[in-house]
Amino acid sequence: MTTAELLEAVSSGATIEKKAMSAPGVLNEAYRYAKPSSFSRGLRVELGGIVILLISGTASVDENGASVHVGDFRAQCRRTFLNIIKLLESEGATWKDIVRTTCYLRDIERDYAAFNEERTAFYEQQTLDPLPASTGIQAILCRPELLVEIEAIAMFRSQPE
Repeated sequence: MTTAELLEAVSSGATIEKKAMSAPGVLNEAYRYAKPSSFSRGLRVELGGIVILLISGTASVDENGASVHVGDFRAQCRRTFLNIIKLLESEGATWKDIVRTTCYLRDIERDYAAFNEERTAFYEQQTLDPLPASTGIQAILCRPELLVEIEAIAMFRSQPE
């Protein structure tokens, strides 16, 4: 789809299909969080034959909503990548469909080198080429024990049914 076709689809007034994403086998659903923190784990948007997956900030949280690998930055990175894999799989996508990530580190000065090593190894394992666009940001995360959180955008063509 060309940019012009995409703009036409948006401006035509057609309904944009949206669906919440989930992967309850590996991380809990957002509705289990204390309120008023309501959000979707991710959102699937279909627009003119293109599927866009908007994955919310994802961290080292398990299927029961508990933070896991507390104090182990590298293990938290690996669990975060696994949680995103499962969210992608729930919509028929892979890391090869990721076009952008935003990576939040609690202490970027302390942890960026380790993060970059983990991310590089993971991307090599996934055989990503080209690599997604990415931004790294230092941030206070939603739980004090979480050290890394990643949000992602994936795009791919929808498959005819």
